[in-house]
Amino acid sequence: MAYSAAARESYQRDLQNLRDAGLFKEERYIHAPQGADIEVEFPVGQGVAPKKVINMCANNYLGLSSHPEVVAAAHAGLDHRGYGVSSVRFICGTQDIHRELEVKLTEFLGTEDTLLFPSCMDANAGVFEAVLSDQDVMISDRLVHASIVDGMRLCKAMQDTFKHSDMGHLEEKLREHRDKRQRLIITDGVFSMDGDLAKLDVIVELAEKYDAMVFVDDSHASGFIGKTGRGVHEHCGVMGKIDIITTTLGKALGGASGGCVSGRRELVELCRQRARPYLFSNSVAPVIVAGALKVMELVTRSTERRDKLEANTLFWRQGLKDIGLDIKEGDSPIVPVMLYNAKLAQDFARDLFGEGIYAVGFFFPVVPKAQARIRTQLSAAHDRHHLEKALAAFRKIGAKYGVLGLTKSQIIEKYGL
Repeated sequence: MAYSAAARESYQRDLQNLRDAGLFKEERYIHAPQGADIEVEFPVGQGVAPKKVINMCANNYLGLSSHPEVVAAAHAGLDHRGYGVSSVRFICGTQDIHRELEVKLTEFLGTEDTLLFPSCMDANAGVFEAVLSDQDVMISDRLVHASIVDGMRLCKAMQDTFKHSDMGHLEEKLREHRDKRQRLIITDGVFSMDGDLAKLDVIVELAEKYDAMVFVDDSHASGFIGKTGRGVHEHCGVMGKIDIITTTLGKALGGASGGCVSGRRELVELCRQRARPYLFSNSVAPVIVAGALKVMELVTRSTERRDKLEANTLFWRQGLKDIGLDIKEGDSPIVPVMLYNAKLAQDFARDLFGEGIYAVGFFFPVVPKAQARIRTQLSAAHDRHHLEKALAAFRKIGAKYGVLGLTKSQIIEKYGL
């Protein structure tokens, strides 16, 4: 059927409604490798020269996205294993380096086996359907990542939720579903919008009490949370007790792409046999696998980058508090500056860009309505001068909009929802 004028006009109205509501997301073009300092074209397509800014919103937690050793390893992988494998894993898409990386990830995460996926979103899309049936139940934290929600929708198991990090409510749900064949507790390790950590120690206790399994998406933790960066399960002292971990190579562990399912040997093997995104997607490109192998070497060689990230996080959190901005409490390098109003978040971010600071306003549907914010993220690539300049910009723009020292209710009263 032709794309009619009426259809076009309908979609144009939808887009205009997003603009009018201040909910239209604008992309920026980056003209440089990922790092603490980047060159960004914004607004795009208007012939404006790229502007050098400090990047405060990347998932480049360990600063490894453009690390020279990682880049060199990727070049070597390209030379020795080619650009792509042109196949899925079980046909002719498995190279020796794929399995080598899976073994390294298993050792790092402290699990029994690991299976690579094109992304963590693909891992989350495939894992539940592969290991659960209509006789089982999935009990998830209400703030789990959207990719987990989508994966759960593809599974025939019953779905239920517990209030965010409410362990009493989780226990109620576990008692309620004692009749199910399998109970799977599902949570993020670090919740990506708020930056808080799951109470994995308590979750594991409850799982053992009620004969349940535990699933954790540790994408915003692998490489830097915990004493040696293994993740939230290390931080909470429950390594070896998590049944399924999904995580990504696209954040701290190199920042390119790729993800994995790691955990109990039988569950990983079921994913190898049944998970549709694994069975029907091309293997992770050799160049990415080669780079990721170098990343694994770097993160196990020393905790220097993880330690610097922790110091940067403490400095940044305290600095924002001293300015008088409303932030979400937590221990992770995800530090949301709460503004509550979507248009205010967009305007604030645009003015920060004018000051040489790149950060993005988040609003519905990325976060719940009336929870608009600027999510700042720290990196080991940041030096103290980066953070001091960024704090000065946040102070200046915060003063411009009169939000310094204001509470949530006062900001809402001033700007509405």
